[in-house]
Amino acid sequence: MRCIHHIAIICSDYERSRAFYRDIVGFPVIREVWRAERESWKCDLDAGNAQIELFSFPTPPARPSRPEACGLRHLAFLIDDIDAEVARLSAAGVACEPIRIDPYTDQRFTFFTDPDGLPLELYERAA
Repeated sequence: MRCIHHIAIICSDYERSRAFYRDIVGFPVIREVWRAERESWKCDLDAGNAQIELFSFPTPPARPSRPEACGLRHLAFLIDDIDAEVARLSAAGVACEPIRIDPYTDQRFTFFTDPDGLPLELYERAA
């Protein structure tokens, strides 16, 4: 294995999630297709060294994220300036938790959520 190629996210409201990841988070669309046989949209987003795949499915069940459940815990995005990114997200109406410092790496990080409550992390690149 060499690296992560993509992360797949099933959305409860595809249009809302596509707008969030494209317009607010800032990942450009690579391609978007309607898969009629599955009644599902698939949107590939360019997330730097990996892709995020957004899917729509008819009535997907909710997945618990709080209290913390087994499985994927969160996605973390590496950024250069956490203060600027938190300000940008806040201006777009996205609430971020207070910035904390990782006690093992001394790097700053914070969390916010996507439209379905999926925990997302901003992790500041080491100076």
